[in-house]
This record gives sequence, structure tokens and C-alpha cells, in this order.
Amino acid sequence: MDIKKVFFSGAVLGLSSLLLGACGNSGDSSSSNTDSGSKEITFMFRGGEDEKKAYETAIKQFEEDNDVSVKIIATDADQYATKLQAAISGGNMPDVFYIEQGNLMAYVDNGVLLDITDQIEGSDFDLSNIWEYGVNSYRYDGEKVGAGALYGLPKDVGPFALGYNKDMFEEAGIELPDIDTPYTWDEFVDVSKQLTKDSDGDGKVDQWATGFNVNWSLQAFAWSNGADWINEDKDTVTVDTPEFAEALQWFADLQNVHELTPSISDAQTLDTYQRWMNGEIAFFPVGPWDMSTYAGLDFEYDLIPWPAGSTGESATYVGSLGIGVASKTEYPDEAVKLVEYLSASEEGQQQLVDAQIQIPNLIDMAEEWASDTESVPNNKQEFLDIVQDYGRAMPAATTYNSEWYDEFFINIQPVLDGDQTAADYVKEVQPKMQDKLDAAIQQQETAK
Repeated sequence: MDIKKVFFSGAVLGLSSLLLGACGNSGDSSSSNTDSGSKEITFMFRGGEDEKKAYETAIKQFEEDNDVSVKIIATDADQYATKLQAAISGGNMPDVFYIEQGNLMAYVDNGVLLDITDQIEGSDFDLSNIWEYGVNSYRYDGEKVGAGALYGLPKDVGPFALGYNKDMFEEAGIELPDIDTPYTWDEFVDVSKQLTKDSDGDGKVDQWATGFNVNWSLQAFAWSNGADWINEDKDTVTVDTPEFAEALQWFADLQNVHELTPSISDAQTLDTYQRWMNGEIAFFPVGPWDMSTYAGLDFEYDLIPWPAGSTGESATYVGSLGIGVASKTEYPDEAVKLVEYLSASEEGQQQLVDAQIQIPNLIDMAEEWASDTESVPNNKQEFLDIVQDYGRAMPAATTYNSEWYDEFFINIQPVLDGDQTAADYVKEVQPKMQDKLDAAIQQQETAK
């Protein structure tokens, strides 16, 4: 997973009319060890170079231990959804492939995914040792996600923590944040003002407190203020509330009132991600997938809870990617074994953890990994706390498509620029979102 990746690829259009044929090969790059067995299965995934190398190593071990060869189809993150859809449309499905949370229901309803419940329950690994959130993200009973048959296992769980530049705090003589108690919003603004400064005295700010992207950071502030995008039954949009408006307005005020975030013109010169990488921003979101890249930072960073709104409790999201099996695979047993190996074996997980691209899926392995407080980030426990205690799925993760949720962000820029109040915006956008949510619900009913 990656902060720049699209977590939900939107509606899966026309799946009911697609015919799934024999498995085949597609994609940008592939490799296989054809000497490792007479049977060959394909595995399609997305990721950067670190992830590709980790999977190549893990799969080589799998081939040696099983009478099967694996053809790897690797794509870039921004191409994956399109290429997988093309494979489905062309009847050229890979045997094993990544599942995005938002596509699970449509894939199952349209016969794309294999029900792997019996194979998993009959296996010798301990399913209870895998994060419950990760496992339940790929259960579907025909009505809702989280219950029923199992159509995949988690490739990972992706807790989205808040990172901070420790060196910047120490240079400013500011006490380091408490890793157990989140800042209140007021405390966060006060500390941020101390960290935003003109270091060169030339009248230009060159050190900023924050660099939050509204698409990936607003969730933490809305949820911690008692607000949400959708109700528990997933049939009503709920953004037009005082709690939501307050959270969105506070987020916009970080830039427009408090001047703690680079302006649009500043961001055009250098985006906030690069400013964080350069040591120019104090607070920035961090996911486990960032660890391999952030290992090369010139400053030390660590993890803390997100600032808490009116609830007094920190909140953030935890995502996931799944690994599933094509319903028409020629080798279902071997395909499921590969899913088990990548998701639940100590050997497979160790390769991915060593590559610093995820936290372990295995709870006992994760606890041992987090107990290492010497390597950076020191507070790895924050990732585990998010998964176990206070992380939530993205609002569209368990709806039939994400179009209703995407609508919220389409015309949000005037609020971020200070040209429209948050209260006016949420009142304006809620009915538009509700229309698209109603359409998604109808789409699900039609698919059944």
C-alpha cells in the first residue's frame, strides 16, 4: 500500500457480462521458474521495486517446497486496476491476484473469486493468529462484508499513523509528543506554531508544521470529532452535521488561519511529501509501506497518535489489500496454497517484513517485531494499536462502489482555499453523495 495509491478503484463495471476463461499471462513484467514443477499458476500484484524483490524471493521458496511453478505478473500501482479489469474482460485471469477492499462484493457477485473457506478451514495454520480485521475484510455473505464465506486472505493490513520529525522537536527545544496520549486540537496548533518558522530570516517560511492531504488525513479529524461519512447500516450519508463541519473547518484553518501548512503556490514549488522527505515538515502521515523509503531520511522520525477532537480519542484508518483466487483457476489447491503462503506463513511474511513494506500479518510475529524500540521508527507499537484498537476501514471500503465517497472530494477546493465555509459545503454535497450511494445500493441489488 502507498499513500499515493488509489485504495478504491471504483465500480466494477459490466462484470456480470464477462466470461471467465482459462488462466493466462498479461502485464508489464513477469518471471517464473518453470523447472520447479509441472503445474504453473500465475500471480498478479502491484508494487514498487522493494515489494517485487520480496515477492520474488518468497515465491522462489514456495516453488521449491511445492510441485508447482509460479509466473509473476507485476504492475505499477496506477496500472493494476486497469490491467486486472482487462484480464477479466478478456477471459485471461491470473490464478492468484490482489483484491482491493472496495471491489470484493462485486467480484464475488459476478463470479470472479473462488470461495476458499473449506480449504482455509482445513489447513493447518492458525487463522486466529492473523489480524481479525484483515481476515474479515475478505468475508462476504451476499449482503455485507465482514461475515460469511472467505474469498481471500489479507496481503497486509495498513495502519495509517502520524509521523513526526524528532530532530525538529529537539532543535526547537520542544518536549517530544506523548506516544500514549494524543494532542488535543488546541495543543496541536500551539506546538505547530512553534515549529513553523522562517529559519533564514528572509521573510519566507521554510519550515512547516503540517503537510496533510485532505483525501488521506481528514478521516482522522472527522472521526475523532464524532463525525462520519456514512451511518452504520451503510445506507445514509452523514456529512451534514455540526461535528463534521467543525472538523473540516479546523482542517482548512490549519492553512488559512494558522498558516501551518504550505499554501497552494508553495506546494506547486515543492509538494508536501518532498518537503517531509527534505526535513522541512514536522508532522506527516506514515504507513508501514513507507518504512523502506523513510529508512533513508536524513532525520529521525517516530510515530504518535493523531490529534483528538471532541471525543478525546485518536482516530485513523486502517486499510488492507487481499489476495484471492480466480474462480475458474485450473489448479485451485495450488492457488490457495500460494495465498496461504504469502499471507500466513512465517517464511513468506518474514520476506515482506524484512523488506520494510508492511507489518506482519501474524499477530505473534507482529508483537515481537514491535518490541524492537531501537530501530526507526521506535514506536512501531502505534501501528499495532491502530489495527487492534482504534483504526477504522475507509468509508467506502464496504460499500458496493466508492463513487458516493469520491463525490465528497470533487469540489472541496474552495473550502481548503478559505472561499467557502465547511458548513455550507457539507450541506451542499450531502444530497449529491446520497444519490450516488442510492445508486450503489441499487447496483448491488441488481447484481444479486
